Parts: sequence; C-alpha cells; structure tokens
Amino acid sequence: MTRMTWTPPPPFEPRDDRPADGAAAPATPAGTSTGTPAGTSAGTSTGTAVAGTTPTTPPSPSPQRGPRSWLTAARGRTLAGFTLAAVLLLVVAPAVLPDFRLNLLAKFLCLAMVAVGIGLAWGRGGMLTLGQGVYFGLGAYLMAMHLKLTDAGPGGVPDFMLLYGDGTVPGWWEPLRSPVVTLLAIVVVPVALAVVLGLAVFTRRVRGAYFAILSQALAAAFAILLVGQQKVTGGTNGLNGFRSFFGYDLADPVNKRMLYLIAAVTLLVMVAVVRLLMVSRFGELLVAVRDGENRVRFLGYDPARVKVVAYAVAAAFAGVGGALFVPIVGIVSPADVGVVPSIGFLVGVAIGGRATLLGPVLGSVAVAWAQTSLSESFPSAWTYAQGALFILVIAFLPGGLASLGGLQAAVRRRRAPDGTTGDGASGSAGPATADAAGRPGGLTAAADAADHVAPVPPTHSVEPAGRLP
Repeated sequence: MTRMTWTPPPPFEPRDDRPADGAAAPATPAGTSTGTPAGTSAGTSTGTAVAGTTPTTPPSPSPQRGPRSWLTAARGRTLAGFTLAAVLLLVVAPAVLPDFRLNLLAKFLCLAMVAVGIGLAWGRGGMLTLGQGVYFGLGAYLMAMHLKLTDAGPGGVPDFMLLYGDGTVPGWWEPLRSPVVTLLAIVVVPVALAVVLGLAVFTRRVRGAYFAILSQALAAAFAILLVGQQKVTGGTNGLNGFRSFFGYDLADPVNKRMLYLIAAVTLLVMVAVVRLLMVSRFGELLVAVRDGENRVRFLGYDPARVKVVAYAVAAAFAGVGGALFVPIVGIVSPADVGVVPSIGFLVGVAIGGRATLLGPVLGSVAVAWAQTSLSESFPSAWTYAQGALFILVIAFLPGGLASLGGLQAAVRRRRAPDGTTGDGASGSAGPATADAAGRPGGLTAAADAADHVAPVPPTHSVEPAGRLP
C-alpha cells in the first residue's frame, strides 16, 4: 500500500509589477489592447481622457432618501415645530390676545395636557382610555382643597364646610395646607391609582373595549362619589371662589398672565417628554406591545409593565393639567371630571391624530375652542356637531387631521412624472425607496393613516429579553 503525504503549498507573495521610481514603464507588446477598442479613432472619447476632448462621465444614479436621512429630516421637522409652538405660545399669544382670550387659551392648554397623555397611552400603546377624567379630577380637587385652606388662613375652615358640614376640617384635608405636600400629591396620587388599576387590569390581559368600559365606569363612579360627599367636596357645586394661588392674588391680571405662561411651559415640557419616550427603546417596545402583544410576551418581555408605565405617565399629565385648571378657571365640579369630559378628551385626540406628537394638542385645543365659540351661537346644536365631526374623522380620516400632510405627499408622489417625488428624489421601487411620508420601505401615507402607524421610525430593535415571562 502506498502511503500518501500532504505537502503544504508555498506561501502567497504579492507581486508588484509597478516600475521603480525613475524607471521607464514596460512597453506594451504589439497587438495588445490598451483600453481603446479596435476601430476607434484617437479623437473619440471611450472613457479614457484624450488630448483635446472632454471625458464623458456616466450618469449618476438618482438620489434616494435612506433611513439615516429620514431620521435627520424628522428631527429637524420636530425641532422646527417645537420652536414654532414655543414662539406662538410664549411670545405671540401674550402680545396679541386680550386678557379674557388669553385666560381662555390657558384653559385649553390645561385640557391639552390631558390629551398629550392620551396620545401616549392610546396612540402609542393602544389603550383606549375613557376615564382620564378621574386623574384630571384628582389633581384638580387636590389643588382646590389647598387653595380653600389657604384662603381660610392657618387653622381656618373653608366657607362651604360651615354651610354644609359641622364646621370642622377633616383630618385627611390637613396635610394639604402645605404647598409642598400638595404639589407632591398632585403627581403621586394619580400615578399611584393608575399603577394599582393598571396592574390589576393589564396583568389579567384585559384590553380593548373591556378596558375602555372599565375606565369609563370608574369615571362615572368618581363623579357620583364627589356629588354624594357634599360636606367635604362641595357636592354638585364643587369648589370655587379662590382668591390666591401660592400667595399671588388671582384677581391681578399680571398673575393671570403668569398662570398662562406656567401652563404653556408645562405643556411644552410634556410634549418634549413624550417625544423622548417615543424615540427611546421604551417607545418602540410600547408600539410593539400595541401591534403584537403576544409576540412581545414570547420575546421575554412583560407587556403589562410596559402598559402600566405609559398609563401612569398619562395619569400624571392629567393630574397636572387638572391642578392648573383650578386657578385658571376658578372652579372645579363633578361636571368637569365625569364621563362626558372624559369622552371629550378622547374626541380631541382622535380628531387631531392620536399617533402623532402634536396632533392631540392641536385637536384638543381646536375642539375646545369650537365648543366655546359655537356653543355661544348654537348651544343646542354643538353636541350633535361634535359627534358628527368625530364620526367623519374616524370613518374617512382614521389618522386624524395630522395625516392630511402625508396624504397630500402621497398624491403628489403618484402624480409626479417618471416616478419621481416632488423634491426630485427617485420613487422607483426597491429596498431604499421612501414612501410619501419619507419613511423607507415603500409604505404609502394613505396606508399609514388607515393602519394608525406612528410616523416616528424605529430607532431600536426589540430583542429577546433572555428570559421567559
């Protein structure tokens, strides 16, 4: 038997055929092609520069907007919109509007704070919250209790308790004499209630219409409770007649403008917080829970905890909005926290665009302004007009009024010749093709509005958590 041996090949050595410095280039053998095809004259341009001729450059491919360019453009648009809103709210409105209209706008901004939280919980998390009036009412009544105790003086009794009660302040009212305790309670109490309710509901996988009915029933029960406790809550009359706000006279027009500026800055901060949550890993996980809760659970995450966090943030926003609503409007009653106001919050978010950043703010302000203006001229017809507007938007514009820009871009893209968009970018199919809203992937804005897809592109991928639920 012959024994076979294996000999390794010699190591590879790169060959350098370049001539040394100062040496002549190697001659080209006769009959060897030099890059000019046979039959081509010396004066013809064939990709090689010839004396006296201009080299022909191949046409450059059409520019396409990739994910990175879309993110840069989206951040620029968000920053521009935020700057414009800040200028309009903090500079233009105080300079143009009279005191009455400015105070009315401050009231609308308080309602918009609730809408921002609903946009996060419903638009991004898919939780149809019909009971945000509960958290709005908690913040409002906590602030109203503090203001009534402040007006009564140290150790004093609020005026309505002398009329309806026995002339003594309940023990659970006493801590609210402190401004620090009141500010903490305005945030902590709604968040604590939202966490308890969220853990009790979401861990049992209650969602959809069942969660909406449950939250609406909670709002109805809270309003009935306030009406029945007339000795400590004022009953149907509520709490009113506030004279000061942390030492500032509420009758002074300068202080009223200060309250407007506080409300405007608070709203801008809330919008910035929601924006940070939307583009963070938590925001992407929240959207994943909305679109495929079971898939997220199989990846090892707990969807209940994700929902509870978003629900608690929405409750905190509603509580702060209710607390600022009291000194601005001057009254809070069960009519402001029941089922009807909770549905009104939702209507504004749906009309503006629940899956967008500024849509809930613009929608809630527009609906509140229309309610105030039109109800003065048509007090009995405004409710029907509000319901008709809500039905039309849900039926024909599911993405809200904020999706009109995307639909217009889609129409321009379809009408553009040669498949090009309005900005000159190629609209040909492919993995890098951008849709009408500027996102890569070829989804049109019309489909985006119909499917309620949020306009913020994913910046983080949802990866397995490395554990089972």
